[in-house]
Amino acid sequence: MSKNKQNKEHRVIVDFKHMMTENQQLYKNDIAFLKNLGKNKFEEITYDTYVSQVDAVGTALIKRGYGDTFIGVIGPNSYEWCVAYMAAFNGKNVVVPIDKELSADEIEYIVKEANVKVLFYDSKQQEKINEIKKRNTFIETYICLDKDIDIPLATIIDQGSKLIKNGNTTYKDIVIDPEELSVLLFTSGTTGMAKGVMLNHRNLAMEMHGIARIIGIDRESRSFSVLPLHHTFESTCGFLSMMYCGGTMGFCEGLRQFADNIVEIKPTIMLVVPLILEGLHTKIFKAANAKTVTKIAFKILLFIAPILSFPTRKKLFSSVHNSLGGEVKYFITGASAISVKVSKDFDKMGIKVLQGYGLTETSPIALGNSEFNYKHGALGVPFPGVEIRLEDIDENGIGEIMIKGSNVMMGYYNNELATNEAIEDGWFHSGDLARVDKDGFYFMTGRKKNLIITKTGKNIFPEELEAVLNENQFIFESMVSGTEEDVTKEDFIQAHIVPNIDKIKEAFGKLPSKDEIKKFIEDEIKIINKKLPTFKKIKRIIIRDEEFEKTTTKKIKRHKNK
Repeated sequence: MSKNKQNKEHRVIVDFKHMMTENQQLYKNDIAFLKNLGKNKFEEITYDTYVSQVDAVGTALIKRGYGDTFIGVIGPNSYEWCVAYMAAFNGKNVVVPIDKELSADEIEYIVKEANVKVLFYDSKQQEKINEIKKRNTFIETYICLDKDIDIPLATIIDQGSKLIKNGNTTYKDIVIDPEELSVLLFTSGTTGMAKGVMLNHRNLAMEMHGIARIIGIDRESRSFSVLPLHHTFESTCGFLSMMYCGGTMGFCEGLRQFADNIVEIKPTIMLVVPLILEGLHTKIFKAANAKTVTKIAFKILLFIAPILSFPTRKKLFSSVHNSLGGEVKYFITGASAISVKVSKDFDKMGIKVLQGYGLTETSPIALGNSEFNYKHGALGVPFPGVEIRLEDIDENGIGEIMIKGSNVMMGYYNNELATNEAIEDGWFHSGDLARVDKDGFYFMTGRKKNLIITKTGKNIFPEELEAVLNENQFIFESMVSGTEEDVTKEDFIQAHIVPNIDKIKEAFGKLPSKDEIKKFIEDEIKIINKKLPTFKKIKRIIIRDEEFEKTTTKKIKRHKNK
């Protein structure tokens, strides 16, 4: 942990419309985006061009009769997505970002629920869009982000630009009410389960001020966008924060292009989920261990690194930094707990891993580690301007995280009952359980709804056991649950496990049979169980051939993987 200094104060914003107008003056010729052209080629888009195109789209929408409606945006991360989002967000409209991984039925449910009248979409969604078109007439206008289908985005930009040139200022003259609904984010696409989280400019402006205070972002910052932009973590902490500080945003074209893209973009900051970071960690160590000499040298460098400065660490691990573009200073991670070992290892290699915590309902950050004040494995301390307390604290100091502040959502869309259950006297019930240490750092212990309560009254947090299991080199990932014996009805813990086949092959010297793999993992579990209290011991394991089904932020869908 370090407490050396705090970041300089950044500008105060009330709404993003005014912010973007300022940006066009402050950062006029600075690069806002590296627009993908395919085959690892990029076009530099200045702030002047970006703001002009956002204004053009907003103006054209008003001209077409959409000055106060719900506007959906769906597609992969792209410059065009950011144009459509900001044009709707900074008008009197409500922008509805939609997960591109949803089925046609799930997309249809969301656009119906939100009464979406205009849908911006990417051509990769064409098949699903055609299905939706056949079944409904409530979407009035379809605008394609990347091709000449329906109404192309380029046509909208051209129409709006001509209107502005001829003196139309209807969009530019809009004054934003920061308290009005501006963003509607659905927490799930499943029919009957989806809840629309209502956010406004005030919620998100507060996040900008907090991010600027705890992370060293400025106009020299460059982000590499990998996580889905429809999710509030990437859209707020990646996209909007880059726009706020005058930085540059680049996009990953896909997993196959990841290595080439990151070297070309040279990001200084990258938002990741633990699964991505742990994958990078595995790749780095696999390369280092390929030869005995490099393996020994790598271990020695890791051993001495903690006593060295970060610039020195960067030089010693130059090959690691070069593979990431050479400029990465921070990995910002959330969604689930990161392995302490992975976090410490990157720290030793000269890259800080700053874990945070939040939910869509809190815009999203509520807790965070800062550039100068962090602990490995911790969720962090309360985000600037946010109050945190634990409720219903048990004998172990564990309680539910309660959150209060300007970042807390307006409520759930058309769902007063759910809103009242979630928010009491301004305090939001997170449903997550944590403890706090003497320094004020919070540590996650589990989800309240995932809590396993044994018949003897013992509380077991699946995430805690999963973290222990996943530290084992022969286990790729795991999911823990409680069950009971058929005859005696005694309860016990079982674990669904995806083996790390590469590591097991190394141990066997060949590809073992399924029975050998199961026996091997069972032996590893016996070793792990020796370190666990009796009521937490894993009594049954179920070997899986495939990874668990996950959300777009790489959280295991527990209800679908049992």
